[in-house]
Amino acid sequence: MPEILIYTTHICPYCIMAKRLLDKKGVSYTEINVDGNTGLREDMMRKTKRRTVPQIYIGDFHVGGFDELHALDQQKKLDTLLAT
Repeated sequence: MPEILIYTTHICPYCIMAKRLLDKKGVSYTEINVDGNTGLREDMMRKTKRRTVPQIYIGDFHVGGFDELHALDQQKKLDTLLAT
């Protein structure tokens, strides 16, 4: 199973939904909360080229945010990606 990384904030409803979907899939992930830590947010923006959270990586693949994660699940591609 690939390493899963998710950048979040505490008040982000999309972060909560992304974590719930990953929890439902029974996978573990590393959460990096960027609240109040300018350095972590800057690292995330440098890595993803995006400012919004969540930002999700499955292995080296940058999924994007919750919308993209949910779309992968709806297209039945998420399980395959999680299994690689």
